[in-house]
Amino acid sequence: MLFVHAHPDDETITTGGTIATLVESGSQVTVVTCTRGELGEVIPADLPGLQGDGPRLAEVRTDELAVAMAALGVVDHRFLGAIGARWVEREPRRYTDSGMRWGPDGAEPAETLSEDAFCAADFGEAAADLATVIDEVKPGAVISYDSNGGYGHPDHKRAHAIARHAAEVMGVPFWIIDSDASGSTLRVDFSTVPTVLDRKTAALAAHRTQIVIEGDQFSLSSGPSHAIATVEGFTRLRTVAPDMVALTDQRLSIRVFAGILAALVAAVFGGITVVNHQFIPMIFGAAIPVGIVVSMLVMACLLVGLRIVFPGRVMTGCAAVGLLLVIGLLSVRSTGGSVLVPANTAGYTLTYGSLVIAGIVLAWPKFGTFSRDKLAKRPVSKGPIRP
Repeated sequence: MLFVHAHPDDETITTGGTIATLVESGSQVTVVTCTRGELGEVIPADLPGLQGDGPRLAEVRTDELAVAMAALGVVDHRFLGAIGARWVEREPRRYTDSGMRWGPDGAEPAETLSEDAFCAADFGEAAADLATVIDEVKPGAVISYDSNGGYGHPDHKRAHAIARHAAEVMGVPFWIIDSDASGSTLRVDFSTVPTVLDRKTAALAAHRTQIVIEGDQFSLSSGPSHAIATVEGFTRLRTVAPDMVALTDQRLSIRVFAGILAALVAAVFGGITVVNHQFIPMIFGAAIPVGIVVSMLVMACLLVGLRIVFPGRVMTGCAAVGLLLVIGLLSVRSTGGSVLVPANTAGYTLTYGSLVIAGIVLAWPKFGTFSRDKLAKRPVSKGPIRP
């Protein structure tokens, strides 16, 4: 599993119990931290001079993170941009804390942003750095924050964006951390596993500049105490091609229109197959049933293509309905006595073969999705980046 976090301490607060559980179960766990938390607030009064001194604070927080990783049992930790988490053939670089401020609606970007800040970095470059890690460790899943970064911190939101993008490009499932685990798809409950809870508590205590531990409670620089979470929740997000919006994320009216359009297009194809399925030309003196063969191939390609392009079976189902409805209607004898689908081999093949094809395509568990071998260009990126 690959966990992607913005600053030292985030990995323990939101996913420490899950990381420790995975480690104890024998799973390979990699943690990538995007910055060293240079602009974090310092809690202890006995650490004078660290507040506002980015380089010194970064050193202290890096040491704290190493202790926390040891407490959780993680042996593979990397800083984004450093060796092991850097785009091939690029010199290592450091992404620094972008900072934030509290506004009327919560966390907001800082007034100024340094050139090497995580949020100021080229999106494609940061995503390629993370894709390099994915390519090397080949995780079963990438885990990071939701689109709001949990509580709105700009670095958290950027971590979500690059983690999701890199996971989609590399074809790896992407899971978000739920602030409220009660409605999560996956809940990791370690309330009755003392070793895991002890590991998480020790890791929290390691982040001394940021966290104060009092029994089973912890507090941050913001003040209020919180219970050390013993349940952590996660939800898997759908994987779609980069820079595309999933149909299921569209408004209901658009989805209905797309379904109707799929049915109409398939109905047109159905009419064409009915008209041409009896075409049997003589080739080298032999009658070849070209019409029915091509008709069946066209139907199969149409329905399979829809299953591949659109997640789920809704669009394919709409197309199948339109296709089968037209074939059925045109198979009925007209008042004049004529019929477009006669009771011969080609006619039976068209009638029942279309049902078989539609049934197989709709019943098939899952068709693969397209993946790209390079990071696509994003609006904030300077160009396509190849991991």
